[in-house]
Amino acid sequence: MPPEDAYTATPFLPARGGLPALGKAAAACRGCPLHRDATQTVFGTGKATARVMLVGEQPGDQEDRQGTPFVGPAGHLLDRALADAGIDPAEAYLTNAVKHFKFTRAEPRKRRIHKAPTLREATACSPWLAAELKTVKPELLVVLGATAGKALLGSSFRVTRVRGTLLEEEIHGRPQRLVATVHPSAVLRSDDREAAYQGLVSDLKTAARALE
Repeated sequence: MPPEDAYTATPFLPARGGLPALGKAAAACRGCPLHRDATQTVFGTGKATARVMLVGEQPGDQEDRQGTPFVGPAGHLLDRALADAGIDPAEAYLTNAVKHFKFTRAEPRKRRIHKAPTLREATACSPWLAAELKTVKPELLVVLGATAGKALLGSSFRVTRVRGTLLEEEIHGRPQRLVATVHPSAVLRSDDREAAYQGLVSDLKTAARALE
């Protein structure tokens, strides 16, 4: 049976090492079928000493091409929102619940259109996120959007119910403070982008206060 049919990244995790070892091992991950169409694995980026970890859904088109999370339009908006909320983007660790870009095309050679990963795909990728949390040990987790929230907290998670609230939950076996908010791509899709942006900044200010 091909390893991707097992839907788990666990066999690909290194036995030891920090973030560089994890990133190198993740580049060879075949733990679910998403690796087949993606350009490359997009692992997390940032310092192992980061106080805050931000978790999004999955890489987008630009992230897939460049191999770094949050470098597309949503990432640029997130950097601005973090700065407006009083959090230095350079001091944060950025990652995604799913490390490969899932997409569809209306026609061959046409633009690649984001497609939400399934819970099964997010669960398959969860050993990488668990390893990142164990290595970084952030003081605070910022959950960006519903897919990331469900990957970390289960299928009953609803970002609209808890956004902007400081919570404490057990995640991958350790107590973790967290703040949930919308994914920055939702701001870009909003009919009232300014109001959506200010809502994102307001939620991130809760995170900033929790780090004081």
